[in-house]
Amino acid sequence: MIQRSDRLQNVSYELRGPVYEKSKELELQGHQVTKLNIGNPAPFGFSAPQAVLQHIVENLSLAQGYSDHKGLLSAREAVKNYYQDAGVPGIHVDDIFLGNGLSELIMQSVQALVNNGDEVLVPSPDYPLWTAAVNFSGGKAVHYLCDEESGWSPDVADMRSKITNKTRAVVVINPNNPTGAVYSREILTEIVKLAEEHELIIFSDEIYDRILYDQAVHIPTATLTDKAVCITMSGLSKNYLAAGFRAGWMLISGAKSKAADYIDGLNTLASLRVCSNVPAQYAIKVALEGVPSVQDLVLPTGRLGKQRALCYEKLTAIPGITCVKPMGAFYMFPKVDTKKFDIHNDQQLVIDLLAAQHVFVVQGSGFNWHQPDHFRVVYLPDVEVISDTMDKLSNFFSNYKQAPKTPAEKDPVLTLSVKLYD
Repeated sequence: MIQRSDRLQNVSYELRGPVYEKSKELELQGHQVTKLNIGNPAPFGFSAPQAVLQHIVENLSLAQGYSDHKGLLSAREAVKNYYQDAGVPGIHVDDIFLGNGLSELIMQSVQALVNNGDEVLVPSPDYPLWTAAVNFSGGKAVHYLCDEESGWSPDVADMRSKITNKTRAVVVINPNNPTGAVYSREILTEIVKLAEEHELIIFSDEIYDRILYDQAVHIPTATLTDKAVCITMSGLSKNYLAAGFRAGWMLISGAKSKAADYIDGLNTLASLRVCSNVPAQYAIKVALEGVPSVQDLVLPTGRLGKQRALCYEKLTAIPGITCVKPMGAFYMFPKVDTKKFDIHNDQQLVIDLLAAQHVFVVQGSGFNWHQPDHFRVVYLPDVEVISDTMDKLSNFFSNYKQAPKTPAEKDPVLTLSVKLYD
């Protein structure tokens, strides 16, 4: 048998993992599955701004060759101006790398830093690509807790307790996926001071920085330090509803002189893949220079605002379900009363929901949460679908009890096969 690389042994991405494959099996049988597993706006009727689409088309003939390995100068200048206006000091176009979405840049930024045995502080719950990137690079993802009782803010004391002489960096996801939390200036300042004290790189994932509700304010982490190295990451996937364009960027700011060799490593990795896709690079400048993104959608009267309100109302009306109301992004991370439903395996919970109601959500452990008591819901479907889907969840939980563990149920994927084809 040809075996996969050992580097993949601790790498997973449950948003498109085994349960995803089983959802496809249901679809092949003719069932309609409501997919609340991934934040992909287009299938739910969202479109990128017309000006962005038009600009790509108009420049398509110019996008046939490679660009500079860091990306088009005009696009990087637009990114620079965006963060200068936000208050990030001392940045230059050469501090900016464009990538095929944020996913590629996460992998590159971690691979350029981490040696075997190095540790990176990653939030729990997290966007699982961060943990996967660290593990794939030979490092160890050390998860610091985010506190549900304080609106899912990072527990800075827990973060501090997990720093060792092997710790190289700390990951901040703000607004957060999967919880929807938006971090206060005070919390971010504490994290920055910790990074400065221990000379840690800050990876600040800010892909949802414009998707904010109820007057929430996003503070770019890079505005709070010139003593630590901060890598800010964002793109067009969410704010401009253009996930398929794969147009992302990262900005290096702060104490860049301390990281000259690391930055040279980033440059090498960017060169190895020649450049990111050029047509989508043309979208960046026009998007950042005044095209409305999601401002109207996140209002209480906007589509995302309405879907968020309805999803939260109907989720929290289900006995045994509680949820912190998200202040950003388009996810909810509800908590399940494990005693009420006898839950001991959160993957089995979402498998049972998929089999019974054809609703696909992702278990909390897929986001590196340490208890089997959460799952993530994407509230991108329109209000009619949200309403119907939440009714299905209510029906499911009205009489749900998780079966006791048996030898056959040690493999949850096997259990799903039994339930689907029984």
